[in-house]
Amino acid sequence: MSKKNKLRQKLVDKYRLVILNESTLEERLSFKINRLNVYVLSGLFAIVVILLTTLLIAFSPLKEYIPGYSSTKLKKTAIKLEEEVSLYKKKLNENEIYIQNIKNILSGNIKTTDFKTDSLKSTISLEGINVHATPEETEFREKIEEKDKYSIFEKATKKTEILFFAPLKGKVTQNFSSKDKHLAVDIAVPKDTPVKAIADATVVFAGFTVNTGYVIILEHKQGYLSVYKHNQDLFKEQGELVKSGEVIATAGNTGHLTSGTHLHFELWSDGYQIDPTKFIEFE
Repeated sequence: MSKKNKLRQKLVDKYRLVILNESTLEERLSFKINRLNVYVLSGLFAIVVILLTTLLIAFSPLKEYIPGYSSTKLKKTAIKLEEEVSLYKKKLNENEIYIQNIKNILSGNIKTTDFKTDSLKSTISLEGINVHATPEETEFREKIEEKDKYSIFEKATKKTEILFFAPLKGKVTQNFSSKDKHLAVDIAVPKDTPVKAIADATVVFAGFTVNTGYVIILEHKQGYLSVYKHNQDLFKEQGELVKSGEVIATAGNTGHLTSGTHLHFELWSDGYQIDPTKFIEFE
């Protein structure tokens, strides 16, 4: 008999499997099997187990524990975190720019431009050009001006000026001068003189610098910013709200850039330093 026939014979040879009671040797169960049936049944059982395992993993949360599998929930969380990080980066950049501007204010590192009237003169020749209005144009202009004279819209949109309160009263020892690059007013007063807020505001900075000592900066409405330098003590912290005339500090002589007890006061409007004496009387 060939080897092929022997192998086939082994696969189809039948065996009797008997289950006996050990005590009485009574036959409980018996059935006929062969090797081929065992192999087929084992293969089918393995296929069923693999299929059930695959379905269980594919349609249950167990799939998230498989290395390399991307979870939908994890994707949503990652996208949300990425958006939050981008938002925080933007806010951080804005805060860095704001802090740098505050540092420039405290250090006096502000670029100024002196405008010369000679450089602003027009070089355009008006010879041969009639610049006088005709009677029709004059009449039309008078009608428009008369109509706008009682314009409610113009009154409603006009910017309301803020009434500033004097931070303290004293002798002005150095005035505002763009020529000397002293874009502030120095007021000499006795030590510990109360320094008051010039208007309702929010404290945007309160701290100590080497050159200007104890400094407090207030942000007011309509783009105004007031700066108080060389103070002896500060009574407000960053983020606090203050009322007009409320005491925020006491005058002193702190910082390297000082030659006596005084208040170095700056007034800003929309990012530009302006002369405080045009709005406030210090003496």
